[in-house]
Amino acid sequence: MDPVVHFEMPYDDRERVANFYRTVFGWELQMLGEEMGNYVLATTAKPGGPGRPDAAAGAIGGGFYPRRSDWPAQYPSIVIAVADIRQSMDKVKKGGGEVLGEPMTIPGVGDYVSFFDTEKNRVSLLQPLPH
Repeated sequence: MDPVVHFEMPYDDRERVANFYRTVFGWELQMLGEEMGNYVLATTAKPGGPGRPDAAAGAIGGGFYPRRSDWPAQYPSIVIAVADIRQSMDKVKKGGGEVLGEPMTIPGVGDYVSFFDTEKNRVSLLQPLPH
C-alpha cells in the first residue's frame, strides 16, 4: 500500500498564505529559498499536540508553492509515496489516469511528478530518496 505523505496547495502571496495558516491553525511554516522554488514547508502536527497526544502518528505535513501560469491544475492536492516512480507512472496510465510531464528531482527529497486520476483530480507521486 502506498501512503499519502504530503499535501500541496498553490499560493499567490507567500507571506499572506504563511500568516493565514500560522495564525488560524498554529502550523509551523518554513520559508524555503529560490533553490527550492520558494516553497513553504508546513508542519501540521507534533506528538503531544493539542487534543491528540498521538497526532503526529497519523498526520501529514505539506507545503505551498507559487502559482504559475505555465503549470496545469494548480489545486490543493495530495502526494503519494511510491517505491518506483516510473512503475507507478505506468500504473497511472494503465488505470486510465494522465501523467503530467516527466519526474523532476527535488534536492534532498526525491523524484516527483503529478498526474490526473480518472476524475481529473490532480495528485502527485514522490519516490523519496533512500534513508
